[in-house]
Amino acid sequence: MKRKNERFSCPALLAVALNLLLLYAAYFVTRVAFFLENYHTYKHILGSGKLLTIIAGGFYFDTSAIAYTNALYVLLVLLPLHSKETDLWQRFCKGLFMLVNGLALAVNLADTVYFQFTGRRTTMAFFSEFGSDDKLGSIVALEFLNHWYLVLLFVLLMAMLWVGYRKPKTTLRPLPRYYLVQICSLIVAAILCWAGMRGGFWDNRPIKVSTANQFIVKPNDASLILNTPFSLIRTIGKANYHDPAFFTQEELERIYTPVHLPTVQNDTTATTPPNVVVIFLESFGREYVGSLNRDRLPGYQGYTPFLDSLMQHAVSFRYTFANGRSSIDAMPSALSGLPMFVESFVAASHSINHLDGLAGYLGRMGYESAFFHGAPASSLGFQGFAKSTGVQKCWSQEDYEADPRTNGKADSDNWWGIWDEPFLQYFCSKMSDMQPPFMTALFTLTSHHPFHIPSQYKDIFTEGEMPIHKCIRYTDHALKRFFEQASHKPWFQNTLFVLTGDHTNMSNHEEYRNTTGLFSTTLIFYAPNGRMEPGIREGIAQQTDILPTVLGYVGYDQPYFAFGSDLLHTPAKDTWAINYLDGVYQYCKGEHVLQFDGESTIGLYRLDDYRMEKNMMGQASCQTQMELETKAIIQQYMSRMIENKLTIE
Repeated sequence: MKRKNERFSCPALLAVALNLLLLYAAYFVTRVAFFLENYHTYKHILGSGKLLTIIAGGFYFDTSAIAYTNALYVLLVLLPLHSKETDLWQRFCKGLFMLVNGLALAVNLADTVYFQFTGRRTTMAFFSEFGSDDKLGSIVALEFLNHWYLVLLFVLLMAMLWVGYRKPKTTLRPLPRYYLVQICSLIVAAILCWAGMRGGFWDNRPIKVSTANQFIVKPNDASLILNTPFSLIRTIGKANYHDPAFFTQEELERIYTPVHLPTVQNDTTATTPPNVVVIFLESFGREYVGSLNRDRLPGYQGYTPFLDSLMQHAVSFRYTFANGRSSIDAMPSALSGLPMFVESFVAASHSINHLDGLAGYLGRMGYESAFFHGAPASSLGFQGFAKSTGVQKCWSQEDYEADPRTNGKADSDNWWGIWDEPFLQYFCSKMSDMQPPFMTALFTLTSHHPFHIPSQYKDIFTEGEMPIHKCIRYTDHALKRFFEQASHKPWFQNTLFVLTGDHTNMSNHEEYRNTTGLFSTTLIFYAPNGRMEPGIREGIAQQTDILPTVLGYVGYDQPYFAFGSDLLHTPAKDTWAINYLDGVYQYCKGEHVLQFDGESTIGLYRLDDYRMEKNMMGQASCQTQMELETKAIIQQYMSRMIENKLTIE
């Protein structure tokens, strides 16, 4: 007869696997508790037909959390060390297993309640926000009493782990066999843990908090898919937001607010509201567009003959800026009016904050919406972000390759995804399948390192002065082909096209090798119906202006949230732009750009000082007002990010 402590023993690797399976069950129970406690928020899931998707998404993040929190336990159990095979060692391993996972389950259940106050899973930002709050302990104790049933559930889950725990049993003889089995088991477990932490074997980047948006039904579903241990672990060491408290709330609202109360009417007279098409042009810095450089680079032709011709019928602005330096900054800026401060929103600890977007606002007017990107669906978290802001459908490389109307994988660049020209043609065809009015957004990808173009164009679009120039020429050609095809579609005339470079890239002119040039991108508004007077207008434009401008154009008459201006209805003197780089905020307004390090001004230049050669700090009367506005914008951003107030209540 087996002794009592051997009754539930089994081979070490199998024992580890069975114990981890217990954790999957426990995490699932805590997610069910989260759902029931917040039923009013998530009841729509039951009738959505997406329940299995939600469960699969939860399993995805539970795997990562379990791998992170149990890596040490797995190592200690499978360590190929003959002398460790004692009852004392095994009791220590079980104690570690219970302690670590008890903490994980406890924070999961605690967030079941805390979510109701924050609207998101707890991240490491919690400790900077509340670490010095001496009332926190009493608040937690009170909530324990009010939610005694969750405490009881925690006890039951811990009992399940204790009773169901399987003790690893190893064969000590012969020694060669012992070491071979232990070493192989440890290698297998290490590979699986590594893959679990990252979210898979093949993804080029580990999953992050915002990845949960890929599984959502509605924008605020991400917290149900996530678990708190994962959210805490993945935000360790991440930059946190801090409210600088420059002003009282009353002063702050008087100086600047991102809440818009529109008073303008629809600029069009069409019976059907105008369609909206936003095209993000990968790396299309302003420097590459000849017609946008007549004032600073006389005689310069640029690399975009089609865009130059299109701009004769479109609206652009004297100064146009990106709000960030990477592709993942452009989506929140253009589609949700949110600039990048400190860290990219898509990768930030606060990325599951509630955030409205162009698709969501227009959806309330009956618009159908879709997002297109020729890369794999998981690329850069674009799809997750798009869905979180109300986009209804997303189309990616996988969809393109599965569509019988395309050349499938033959159109892949074998690097990032589908070449721009065929994917833009696909984009045009898919829009023709949509019911107007619709809103779509597309991200191009060819004008990106390693700067390849299709072989049939290598003798047509030559290198230029820098490797990226041939890619800019190719994508410009792809745009020409897109507009040629689109111009024959019935929806074309009643469409507002917005084209913006997501960020800048390689530069070979001194006028762009400075802190304003690093953000000088392309922003064009084109309405084929001719209802916008074309030309390069005075004023400053930024990506966060896209949402207000589009909403003003279509006649959206409800309050909305955006750190930007309606460029078609705002006087040039009141337009502005802001961006952030390496701890410095850069605020452009009027004829100047002010640089602010979070505490004080460190520079003031004229915008037409294209090489930023003369620092006018302390010499211009506009500096004081620009400092006030910069501080107010920063405080609005930080306080609202921390308090999860990025939407209209």
